[in-house]
Amino acid sequence: MAVHAFVFPGQGSQAVGMGRDLALAFPAAREVFEEVDETLRQKLSTLMFEGPADDLTLTGNAQPALMAHSLAVLRVMEREGGVRLADRAIVVAGHSLGEYAALAAAGAFTLGDAARLLRRRGEAMQRAVPAGAGAMAALLGADLPLAAAICETAAEAPEGGREVIDPANDNGGGQVVVSGTRAAVERAIEIARTRGVRRAMLLPVSAPFHCRLMAPAAEDMAAALGETPPAAPVVPLVANVTAAKATDPAEIARLLVEQVTRTVRWRESVETMVALGADSFVEIGSGKVLTGLARRIAPDVSAIAVGTPADIEAFLKTL
Repeated sequence: MAVHAFVFPGQGSQAVGMGRDLALAFPAAREVFEEVDETLRQKLSTLMFEGPADDLTLTGNAQPALMAHSLAVLRVMEREGGVRLADRAIVVAGHSLGEYAALAAAGAFTLGDAARLLRRRGEAMQRAVPAGAGAMAALLGADLPLAAAICETAAEAPEGGREVIDPANDNGGGQVVVSGTRAAVERAIEIARTRGVRRAMLLPVSAPFHCRLMAPAAEDMAAALGETPPAAPVVPLVANVTAAKATDPAEIARLLVEQVTRTVRWRESVETMVALGADSFVEIGSGKVLTGLARRIAPDVSAIAVGTPADIEAFLKTL
């Protein structure tokens, strides 16, 4: 029998139409979307199903939308297939905001609390840096030490002084994302081209996530998680910040705050989950980004994306 790690996608996996087929096919999914709509006092589900894409992509919308889709998939799996996460997964993990979906799936947050926290997180991250002042870039063909060295050089401003630029995501498979001031990120792209990086490109994001510029958002989330602390998850979380297991609620809250400004150590997280015994990765929610990353990082394990009614049917047949 497969030993599953359930993983939950992050920002960038949203797409207009996400969750619509689920809502049409399953009352359990509709209940999730309706609860999130009511909690946020917004027809977020209509935005998910119909767009426009520009509004869905706004950080304050994309973050709770991706969580809602993931939890709707899980609720359908539970009700239609009798799949209890505590029985089927040995660990959970989520990429950036996906960590909140993972924790909600594991019972550490209610659906409503996860929606409220992610709306607050998204809006805080957007406020932290003026529009256009920050940027992110993907370095393809780089590992984390090379990306860190590029950041160290790119931080040096030509007119003197240092600017902020940090490795934001170590996604594995030779993909590292860097984040910081726009000028420093643009310098990093030029430096990367001289250091054997296959491709370096700006990403279409609204803020420089997972770098020190996000410190005001981290302070906001410390306050938010003080008001709405997590409970203990029913299965361990493999945390972005440490790439290690976490079960203690106080530690999880601290790691969620640190996650705002720190590197998402996804490559190491996948390696940790494999070391813990996972031989199957099940991506719950929108898109297939984490499925592709799992196959590159750990080619000997299986990986499946479950986000549509057809995906759920296919997954249930494997059990």
